[in-house]
Amino acid sequence: MVKTSKSTMPFSPFYGLVYRAHHPAWAYDPESGEGARIHGGRFNRIGMPCFYAALSPETAWLEAQQGFAFKAQPLTICSYRAELSNILDLTDPAVRDAVQISMAQLGCAWERLAGDRKPVPTWELADRLIAASCAGVIVPSFASRATSNDRNLVLWSWSREAPYRLVVIDDEQRLPRDQSSWLKV
Repeated sequence: MVKTSKSTMPFSPFYGLVYRAHHPAWAYDPESGEGARIHGGRFNRIGMPCFYAALSPETAWLEAQQGFAFKAQPLTICSYRAELSNILDLTDPAVRDAVQISMAQLGCAWERLAGDRKPVPTWELADRLIAASCAGVIVPSFASRATSNDRNLVLWSWSREAPYRLVVIDDEQRLPRDQSSWLKV
């Protein structure tokens, strides 16, 4: 395993909008990484909070539907203002080379590897990058029917404050404030 130091990281800032389509039960906490913490994901082990978003609403839809676009389940689609430091764009071959990860490793069958208790390259990458103060990565979408234009933002560090500012856009206060709307009568 090659160590990567913060000084050699080709970090860049990210300013813009990102999108997330998630289970409506999480609408009361749209900035949470709890679903990823509970279930794990391509870039986080179970127990580690992580925020997954897309750079377009269409990619958010693809990601949330898990490749079953014609069997759409209810979703809450949110947009977020992001003002982030220490981001790596892993869609750039030079950045992938700098952190020593290949596209094949990024697209690994992480669920199968984890289920077989084998090393998951993207988890190992996340460990290295977090240790080097990386807040998150831009990665290609590996969702079914994704194109090279479909990209995601994965965050390990985010808050409502700089330098890792991420805030849901809810100017009209449409999102619920607690989980009470999901309580069974």
